[in-house]
Parts: sequence; structure tokens; C-alpha cells
Amino acid sequence: MFREMFRRHAAGVSIITVNYNGVPFGFTATSVASLSAKPPRFTFNMARSSRSWPAVANTSHIGLHMLGLENQALADRFARTKDRFEGDHWALGPHEVPILKDVTGWLIGKIQMRLSFENNAVVVVEVVDGQVGEDGSPLLYHSGGYGQPVPLDYEI
Repeated sequence: MFREMFRRHAAGVSIITVNYNGVPFGFTATSVASLSAKPPRFTFNMARSSRSWPAVANTSHIGLHMLGLENQALADRFARTKDRFEGDHWALGPHEVPILKDVTGWLIGKIQMRLSFENNAVVVVEVVDGQVGEDGSPLLYHSGGYGQPVPLDYEI
């Protein structure tokens, strides 16, 4: 029941990146949420069994990349493959954090808190830099696949 219920919850798709001891790490995430506007903070959840957890657990800055429809292949790459950083689709940015190119926007944040609970963690991040990219339709994850929002016909 729990899994079926959350498969019905549409979520925006993003990628988290981190540089740990000179090695880039990254993963696709659907658990990103705004926490506060002043100061600007967001949260994300991750499994502590993830290959990226040691990097997130032991570094101070991370990157958050919001994805649009045109970034589906990038989302798949960071969710399903090990060659996430092979190629020229990224560069080191502020605080030596890997920044992905051609995304709808990115933020660099300083990790404020890591709250571990059983095999999971909630990470709280304060934004220190960022850039908004081209506006477009967001990439959503719903019912085991990618999708896009469809405008409703209504009048205000």
C-alpha cells in the first residue's frame, strides 16, 4: 500500500552533486523540498546505503540541479549508470562542486544538518550560490516513469 500510494505522488526530478576528495559524485533525487526563503534553505532525503552517502556525509557543499523535459537522459544517467561524469556535460563550479550544464537551474549549498534515521538521512542545506537557466516544462516522476505537467483549462 505505501509504495503504491507514493507512486501516485508526482515529484519534480533533480540531481544532487558533490565533490569528495577530488572525485565527483551525483544521483537523481525526487525528494527535494524548499525549507525556508530567509535564509534560503532546502532539504533532500537519501538512503545511507547509497554509494554517494559517504561523499554527502563528509563534505560541506553540494549542488542541486533542477531538470526540465529535455534533461530526461541526464536523469536516467544519474539514476542508472556508473559513468555519470564521463563527458563534457559538467564542470567544477563554486566551492569545487560539479555543476551540470543545460539544466533549468542550479544551486550550491552549504550543508547545515544531516539527520540520520535508520538507513536513511534528511539533509538540510543553506543556499550560497546559484543560477537560473532557461524556463521550460519541468521533468516529473510519477508511477514509475517520467512525465510532464499538463495545463488545465480554467478561468480566473
